[in-house]
Amino acid sequence: MRENKSSFTERLTLLNDTKVKQSLTGIRHGVERESLRINPDGGLAQTPHQTALGSALTHEYITTDFSESLLEFITPPEESIDKTIGQLTDVHKYVVENIGDERLWSMSMPCFVESEDTIPIANYGLSNVGRMKTLYRVGLKNRYGSMMQAISGVHFNFSLPEEFWQTWLPNLGEAANKDTISAAYFALIRNYRRYCWIIPYLYGASPALCGSFIKGKETSLDFKKLGKGTYYLPYATSLRMSDLGYTNSAQSGLNICYNQVDTYIESLRKAISQPSEDYQQFSGKKHGHYQQLNSNVLQIENELYSPIRPKQPTHSLEKPTDALDERGVSYIEVRALDVNPYSEIGIERNQFYFLDVFLLYCVTKPSAFFDPNLYQETENNLSEVVNRGRDPSLKLSQNGQIIALSEWALTLFSELAEVALTLDQANNTEQYGVAVEVEKQKVLDPSLTPSARILKTLLDKDIDNGTFGLALADDYKTQLMETEYRYMNTEELSIHAEQSIQKQQLIEQQDLQSFDDFLRNYFESTDDLVEA
Repeated sequence: MRENKSSFTERLTLLNDTKVKQSLTGIRHGVERESLRINPDGGLAQTPHQTALGSALTHEYITTDFSESLLEFITPPEESIDKTIGQLTDVHKYVVENIGDERLWSMSMPCFVESEDTIPIANYGLSNVGRMKTLYRVGLKNRYGSMMQAISGVHFNFSLPEEFWQTWLPNLGEAANKDTISAAYFALIRNYRRYCWIIPYLYGASPALCGSFIKGKETSLDFKKLGKGTYYLPYATSLRMSDLGYTNSAQSGLNICYNQVDTYIESLRKAISQPSEDYQQFSGKKHGHYQQLNSNVLQIENELYSPIRPKQPTHSLEKPTDALDERGVSYIEVRALDVNPYSEIGIERNQFYFLDVFLLYCVTKPSAFFDPNLYQETENNLSEVVNRGRDPSLKLSQNGQIIALSEWALTLFSELAEVALTLDQANNTEQYGVAVEVEKQKVLDPSLTPSARILKTLLDKDIDNGTFGLALADDYKTQLMETEYRYMNTEELSIHAEQSIQKQQLIEQQDLQSFDDFLRNYFESTDDLVEA
């Protein structure tokens, strides 16, 4: 694309074009926040998904992730940051009002878990689609273990309005259509991967974990012990994003291509049809039940672990790659955010403003295609930062050149400030510039990062990660109970819950084929047949 040939300065000038700048008020966001339900003593809740929360299969705002105990709160795409925060707070309030004496765990790494078998797999009912969702999770348990799947995160969804693309792309010499918009989103994704090491540095909040998480695991990491059973790395930012956390080393050889939407789809489809010798052991049925959807490297597209995903809303039973192929990229999903333990909803207002700046910067900055070496460089940089991002001697690799993290970060922030100014002018505010300046202080003083603040609290008070997390969970339950609803209320959310249960029942009643036939038909197009 021609856009890659122009400089950041030239593209920044185009960003300040009157029509382009005006369109920036239409940026939309959505949040998906995960949180474990815990008992008052800090242990993992064993209760089923509460009826008052509705059907995890069909509820718009409240569902479950891997486990029946792992809740996920979802907000619809909105232009207003205040509205998204308000909606997310309303859903949290409703949940804590309807889970009895249970609390919401306030951190990314799990609370104390007795064993993997005490992590209940999510149940989505008796319909074929519900059983498929549960079976996918059974496959995840068999492949990676349940402990890794009990990790929580925050996903930040971001899209630019159609009006932006209709002006921005022609200014770059490109017609605005499905293909060029998708290509521009993939340019954003490549730049995000180049610079996303800054995300765990700024927002990583998992420098420590409960010993139950690594019990029986081999690791080359030099953990230090704290209290009764907490393990930490002195300079770690996000153990959630480390090899111990939510990653999949078996996927390292997949070579997913982020240069173009077509090559991305092609490489991802190849991955979901590529047999795995490791997973062959779970083929077929055991005691009359399937152990996974199939024995390929990826059961389905969603199994690909990535710090960012291109997204297009899917129709019922539509595969994500088919949706991308048919309708292009609609938005991107940032997946590198730890749960923010200093917020009752897992994310703070300042993060919204900063992420808007950062992602628009990734659109504005020229974005060359990756070759295998440059792609691996992004992976290595991210790995270094999650394990020892606050180490003052840490060096990263920038296009093959060694550079100190702090030096690169300060250069990055100088350019981010220019994009923030554009957003401030577009929205008649100063919040974007303030957000960038606040985050810049963490580069100048690493003790301001969440990971450093958490470790300081644990070490100064000589307390375990679990004690710290439980105290926050108690405080946030009280705080949310006392908060007033802003955009939704108890009656409205109760109706949503009842309607979601009715939707699930209808889906179950309308099933006309066996589960075996359902799975066979679903995977027919990719030859991903479940072994009988």
